Order: sequence, then structure tokens, then C-alpha cells
Amino acid sequence: MLTRHHDPIVATATAPGRGAVGIVRLSGRAIAPLVRALCGRDLLPRQATYLPFKDVNGQVIDQGLAIYFPAPHSYTGEDVLELQAHGGPMVLQLLLSACLEAGALPDPDADQPRLPRLRLARPGEFTERAFLNNKIDLAQAEGIADLIDASTETAARSAARSMTGEFSQAVTTLLEQLIHLRMLVEATLDFPEEDIDFLKQADARGQLQRLQETLRVLAQRAVQGAILREGIKVVIAGQPNAGKSSLLNALAGAELAIVTPIAGTTRDKVSQLIQIDGVPLHVVDTAGLREALDDVEKIGVERAWAEIRTADAVLFLHDLSRHDGATGSADAMKYIAADADIARTIGLNGFQSTKIIDVWNKSDLVSPATLAEPRPGVLMSARTGAGLAVLRQTLLEVVGWQASPDGLFMARERHVRALAGVQRELARAAAQLQAAQPALDLLAEDLRQAQTHLGEITGAFSSDDLLGEIFSRFCIGK
Repeated sequence: MLTRHHDPIVATATAPGRGAVGIVRLSGRAIAPLVRALCGRDLLPRQATYLPFKDVNGQVIDQGLAIYFPAPHSYTGEDVLELQAHGGPMVLQLLLSACLEAGALPDPDADQPRLPRLRLARPGEFTERAFLNNKIDLAQAEGIADLIDASTETAARSAARSMTGEFSQAVTTLLEQLIHLRMLVEATLDFPEEDIDFLKQADARGQLQRLQETLRVLAQRAVQGAILREGIKVVIAGQPNAGKSSLLNALAGAELAIVTPIAGTTRDKVSQLIQIDGVPLHVVDTAGLREALDDVEKIGVERAWAEIRTADAVLFLHDLSRHDGATGSADAMKYIAADADIARTIGLNGFQSTKIIDVWNKSDLVSPATLAEPRPGVLMSARTGAGLAVLRQTLLEVVGWQASPDGLFMARERHVRALAGVQRELARAAAQLQAAQPALDLLAEDLRQAQTHLGEITGAFSSDDLLGEIFSRFCIGK
């Protein structure tokens, strides 16, 4: 543990702004003298004590509750003190300053000349200390951050499962099975003179197959959890007046974008976070795709293509009313040709990984004959809402969302990548086991690499850079 992790720390643990209650949190090793100096008395462990909060000059700042959690029975695994005062910004600032200044005072009840000096905590440092002191693993720490950031009820419940260790337990169970298989392979390598074939006797191939199946299910749940956490970026694209802004309003259930009969009304992107079946969707309405008429519209069209390039899914909107009786209509044929050009542009400019859903809008304005024509995609009317439910379900299916009957845990993209790495290594190991003369040293290395990938999820194998990246995204005071 680095020296900085030994420093006593302090921070405001509640959100900025005014509130009924605000909390200042302290954590450190052996800070009981500091607790006594700040509170003016000894505190009973884990019991709320009502008392005045004073500055270094003895002036009362506020009155509130103080709760002392001696190590190791605390959030961080160190001594923790929480001061709960009224939630005014100035009150909390004065209380924070009093804590920082207390380190300069002598301790009248001890031989040491001064009390432990506090410093301001970095973002996520309290949770980082909980991880370093083995109170939680890395996946649980990330679950805490995801619970705070959850934007839907489903996301919050899934994050809570990760925070309480459901994801970690699944990874740990898999890890134990993998270690047992490694033990068999290492035993065979260590005792080559023995006649006993450890691997066949222990059904190593069967164990590996069961391990791969368990991993497959876990990886699938992790992918769903990553979708739930990251959300899905959905871009609404198409020619002017296809009904893109109307579709955004219909999906959001609110009048967010301006809708007029005038082509080119939307000049810039309009974004909105919505949810479908608990899955967060970042929906972006874009400028109509056409040859721009002025510089402002040109910028809007360029931004539309940039959004399409980074989308998880694109709702390619077609104006079905322009197809109604299109035969012989030069204007309609021109419109259809422009739609085909947009589709070709998407296919030729590196958008192959983007999932495209053809949406045939304005079904309420066309003849029954046009409605009866088979078309790929979804038939709907953004104005009346017809077909909207089908579009929502199609969108979830296209991006790979599958609600789990057992409930989901929250996962991140790094977890998905780590599990993919485990799958890759186990596939290599399976190929070795199926060979007539398995190369046991390569098999052992494949299993070792698989274990390393699994350890990355819970933090058993983590670089300082990874930890810094994860905890720096927490709020200060957590």
C-alpha cells in the first residue's frame, strides 16, 4: 500500500448544494485522538451522539450527530468518523475547515505533540481504501459507483446486486473451478514418470467443457449488464421531413423537438435519455441528410453523419407517404433514389458494425395497397403511435438485449473484455486436450492466462493505472 493511503482523509460526503442534512466523513488509522478533539468527548462505537460542532477557537459551528466506526468495522476498514450537520454549503465548509485545522492542535491526552493531520480526500478514495483493505473487491466497488449513477430502476437493482457481491461470487466460483483444473494439469507436469494419467482419471476434458458452459452463461449476463450500465446510443436519421423529430417526441413521450412541415427545421442534434423496459437509451435526433442549402445546415448534416458513425443502432426513417403511388412520380422516384444513396453511404463508410433498422413512417397517410407491400423493418406512424411498441421491442432485440429471469448484475465493458479473454484461452486449452498428444506446458499456460483474465474483474490482478482510472470517476466523499 502506498504512503498516501496511510494519510487520514476528510471530505464532504453529500452532494453540493443546500439540503436538510450534510455529512463530513473522516477516515484513517488510529484517529481516535482526533475524534476526541473534534467532538470534545469519547464516542461509543457505532452509536449516534448529539453534540455541538466547534471550530479550533471553540466557537459553535452547528449542532448535529457524530458516529464513530472503529476499525475494522467500517466502510473503509479504517477508523471512520461521520459528522452529520445541517446541509448548508457554508456550514459544511466551516465543518470541513475545522477538521483540517484540528491536525495542528496538540493532543492533551497523549504523548505525541500533535494530532494526526488530515488532508482532503481524492475522488473515490474512501471506496479505494475499502478495496485496498479487503472490505470489497473491485467489481463491488464499481457496483457502488454504478448504483449512484443508475438512471433507471432496473439499472439500480442490477447495480445493487453487483455491489452486494453477486457478480463477484459468480466470478469466484468460476475461478475456483479453473484453479482446480490447473492443479490437475500442473500435477501431470510435475510427475511425468507416474503411470497415472491424472487428466483422464479426473475427467479434465469434461471439467473444461462444464467450465466453458458456465463461462458462456456468465459472459452473456455480463453483456446484458454492460448494456444496462452504458445504455444504447440510438440515432434517428433520414431525409428532411421524414418525421425524425416526431419520432423522438413519440419515443420520449414529450414535445422535445420542434416539428414543422418545413424541410430542414432540425439544424443540430437533439438528445434525450429515455428508457425501454428499464434499459437506458440515449436517443439523438439529427439534421435531415441531403445536400445542404447553407453553411449552418452543412454543419448539421456533418454532425448527423458523425453521430451515425458512433451509434449502437440507427433508426433509418423513410417517409412512406412518398412511396404511395410512387410509380411515374418524378418527385417520389427522386426521394426513393436519395434513400438508396444514404443506405449506400452508410455501407461504404465504415458503418458496417452499426445496426440499421428501417422505419417506414407516416403509415397513417398511405393507402391500404401501400401498407400491404412487404418491406424490411418496422411500419409505424409517429403521429398516431401505431407501431411504436413494435419499434421499441425491435430496437432492444437488434442491440442484443435479453431480459434475464434470474435478474441481472451490473457489468462494464472491461468485464466483458476480460470474460472474452477467458473464453479465448479456454478454447485454446480445449483444443490442446482434444489433440492426440496434448502439449501440457501450453495447456497449463492457457489456463494460467485464463485465470489472470478472471482476476482482472475482481482486482486480484490489477495495475495501479487501472485502479486510478476506476476510482477517479467516483464523486469526492465516496
